Amino acid sequence: MATVHQIHGPTEPPEAELPEHYIEAQTSLVERSLRTLKQGDAFGVLDGYGDIGSVPDTPEGLFFRDTRYLSRFELRVEGKRPLLLGSVIQDDNAALTVDLTNPDIRLDTEDSIPRDTISIDRTKFLWSDSAHERIGLRNYDQRTRRFRLDLVFDADFRDLFEVRGTDRARRGRVTSAVVGPDTMEFRYEGLDGVHRATRLVFEPTPERLEQNRAVFVMDLAAQARCSLLVRIDFIEGEAAAPIDFLTAFRDKRRAIRAATRGIATVETDNELFNEVVCRSTSDLYMLMTRTGQGLYPYAGIPWYSTVFGRDGIITAMMMLWLDPSVAAGVLRHLAETQATEIDPAADAEPGKILHERRHGEMARLGEVPFRRYYGTVDATPLFIMLAGMYYRRTGDRAMIERIWPSIEAALAWIDRYGDRDGDGFVEYHRETEQGLANQGWKDSYDSIFHADGSAAEGPIALVEVQAYVWAARKHAEALATALGYAETAHRQRDAAERLRRRFEEAFWCEEIGTYALALDGRKNPCRVRTSNAGHALFAGIASPDRAVRVARTLLAQDSFSGWGIRTVARGEPRYNPMSYHNGSIWPHDNAMIALGFGRYGLKQEAAAVFEAIFGAALYQEGRRLPELYCGFIRKRRRGPVAYPVACSPQAWAAAAPFAFLEACLGLDLPAGAGEVRFSDPVLPSFLDEAVIRGLSLGGTRVDLRLHRHGEDVTLNVLRRTGAAKVIVSK
Repeated sequence: MATVHQIHGPTEPPEAELPEHYIEAQTSLVERSLRTLKQGDAFGVLDGYGDIGSVPDTPEGLFFRDTRYLSRFELRVEGKRPLLLGSVIQDDNAALTVDLTNPDIRLDTEDSIPRDTISIDRTKFLWSDSAHERIGLRNYDQRTRRFRLDLVFDADFRDLFEVRGTDRARRGRVTSAVVGPDTMEFRYEGLDGVHRATRLVFEPTPERLEQNRAVFVMDLAAQARCSLLVRIDFIEGEAAAPIDFLTAFRDKRRAIRAATRGIATVETDNELFNEVVCRSTSDLYMLMTRTGQGLYPYAGIPWYSTVFGRDGIITAMMMLWLDPSVAAGVLRHLAETQATEIDPAADAEPGKILHERRHGEMARLGEVPFRRYYGTVDATPLFIMLAGMYYRRTGDRAMIERIWPSIEAALAWIDRYGDRDGDGFVEYHRETEQGLANQGWKDSYDSIFHADGSAAEGPIALVEVQAYVWAARKHAEALATALGYAETAHRQRDAAERLRRRFEEAFWCEEIGTYALALDGRKNPCRVRTSNAGHALFAGIASPDRAVRVARTLLAQDSFSGWGIRTVARGEPRYNPMSYHNGSIWPHDNAMIALGFGRYGLKQEAAAVFEAIFGAALYQEGRRLPELYCGFIRKRRRGPVAYPVACSPQAWAAAAPFAFLEACLGLDLPAGAGEVRFSDPVLPSFLDEAVIRGLSLGGTRVDLRLHRHGEDVTLNVLRRTGAAKVIVSK
């Protein structure tokens, strides 16, 4: 456990108070050991057997555009569930592979098949709006074996928000029909007028095909092999042209290789950390979805497999040094979907950046407000920040010129709608009861409160949002200067300085040694120790002396559990280590704070947080960092406590290891200077050496080796093509 002293729960609310879009939990995702797949707008949640729906009230299913197209799919041998031998998502997330065998089977002929006679392997993946499965069978006996194999299936076409627990008064109509000897279809006539269908195609043709079952009679000679293939098409409108299993699998693997071909890679002397990095890379590019404007990292599975403005921006920021093309796709897409008019139902105002986009029936009907929902206060300044960071990293003037009208509109939103009372701070207040009550990244209904535990009444000015706005203005100043808009640059520079002074006066709380969580509608500070204050360091608004004070508070035992920095410090009135936002630990939150520590030269403190999160990753299945975990204190000989409905994978959690490396190494890539810079680099105690390959800056690509000698780090350039310099400074 790292040393972290280098710098010297409310009661359950009544049901009526629960947020409208609360995620119900009848079963724990941890308990189920679920497997996830994703490609494009489709994702799958399966159990370890590769089945769907064997246990009720779970998010298992095959989903497409926020609708569950398959709610049940189970494999049975003579009516029994096979025995599980092993189940794993392949390292590149291309497919789920499951190894099974038959249980003991007693047949009506008084014959029997002992367990472990028939090997069953399943390979499942998603490609081009379809799910593909190959079921391989092999008879290891010395005699022919005859047995029945059943595939049982169903489709409920429930909206994702129904699966999450939202009740509906009415639904559309589901019908099913056998449309050929090898083809079964489920159809859904939605209340939104959209025709959806699930088509199952089997090869070879089943012995018998019914509306919810395909029956195969297998005759396997001694040592013989055979395969069954299943294709499940998700149809919304016109059906896509079918693709066979082998072609689809080949195309998927080619696409995975193409997506990661030009990125920087990291390899270290710690094989366990290498596994974390490989899993993070695979997860990030699995979550990437190609929009009309480029790649966009969907937020997470199962609840957030769609465009989220805040999540996409922060993920792109943390990936910027290894793959700036992700930031380009995010910027273009969010500029394209930026609000242009006032729509209270969607919390939309001109210039505001998208929070969430949904394609399901409930969103289309307005039963939930998320068809295009803008109820976030931070995505708009974060959008401007990302634009500035992207330009500094790439020098891509054409991109900035293309999205400059969107940047100007975002700045206008900050001034007009974000700061309605003209006090210099950006506040939020939802426009309708259907929207989110809290609109920062901690958007739980109970996440913004005072030191006595009472809820803060809006409009609310969050500490991190003011920091983002300050950084947005500084980046806008730089961009305007680059484009020759001197008046805009001057105006943003002056506004940023006024905000910095006002921020220090209004938010600093000497008695708790950190910045207030927020100001309420009466401008009273929420004097609560939270991780939000660390984002003031990430953005750079904090004064240097107060940055050190914030770091001390965040690394004290009440905030730092040993597994990371808690969202809310132990001892605060709403602290609950099992809550979503009031005491839990989020890897992305910790990574952003570490970037803030690095900005202020607190490299050892950044390394301490890095070590804590890496330690937590070692206890996760597949070395995959989840969306969050509980904030209980670290104990010897046991890992962190899981959060029961955390998304896994989650994009910004997957990006966190790369942000930690950037923070510790002081990595900076200013395209205008033509320099790869490392400022006072450190490596955490679990790394002695790190090799970065394919790091690009303009036309230069470099391979670098960093080696730790005690507290010092040396750097060697292994290979370089191009003119950029590599600089290490103290």
